[in-house]
Amino acid sequence: MKYGINLYLWADDMHDELLPVLESLKRLGYDGVEVPIFDLDLSKWTRWAKRLDERGLERTANTVIAPEHNPVSPDPAIRKAAYEHMRRVVDCCAAVGSSILCGPHQVALGVFTGRGATEEEWKRSVDHLRKVAEYAEGKGVVLAEEVVNRFELYHLNTLDQAVRLVDEVGHPNCRIHLDTFHAHIEEKDPAAAIRRAGDRIAHVHVSENDRGVPGTGSVAWDATFRALHVIGYDGWLTVEAFGNFLPNLA
Repeated sequence: MKYGINLYLWADDMHDELLPVLESLKRLGYDGVEVPIFDLDLSKWTRWAKRLDERGLERTANTVIAPEHNPVSPDPAIRKAAYEHMRRVVDCCAAVGSSILCGPHQVALGVFTGRGATEEEWKRSVDHLRKVAEYAEGKGVVLAEEVVNRFELYHLNTLDQAVRLVDEVGHPNCRIHLDTFHAHIEEKDPAAAIRRAGDRIAHVHVSENDRGVPGTGSVAWDATFRALHVIGYDGWLTVEAFGNFLPNLA
């Protein structure tokens, strides 16, 4: 098991002002950090790989999808752009030295149609993720698809839906990203849902019900950690807590 923290608490991009933060996180005992990948300058991520190595910090990577790269769009040009965009994100993820790219990549964040996901949208998502997973395999990157609450996404809101998704994608480099904040909203029994998902879970965000300090709210941590133990989870436990820096997320 490795312990990380998402840098969204401080920034949505990597810049020099984060260097003291990184050094403090290493002193506090974190094994690594989760870096936000929105800037697709490959050389930048190669430089940050060296900086993180120098500080003894491993990393995972996170990104979300904008409307112009929506993989379930009815417009084939947008779907093509979605695939090309994710290829570049995977390249940056590999350049920074992360084997995990987490977040909701199956649909654009915050885009709603006024109805639930259609079977055609579901198929587009499956086809898109299969192609991206095939590309990611060659880069040594696993996609961890985040299950997000219904107020932020209309597609993939529960772990059972995520199980169906990754099973239909059918590629070992497409797995599940569990976030306890979202599970607290959507799952009737989060621990049981974790057990059903089993070894499909590739990444975990430790996030309180108010996205504040873990352990100070109402997430059932004991039951959650027991369920992760039962399924043999031995990946990252990455704290995701938000402050005032990103008010739209917090």
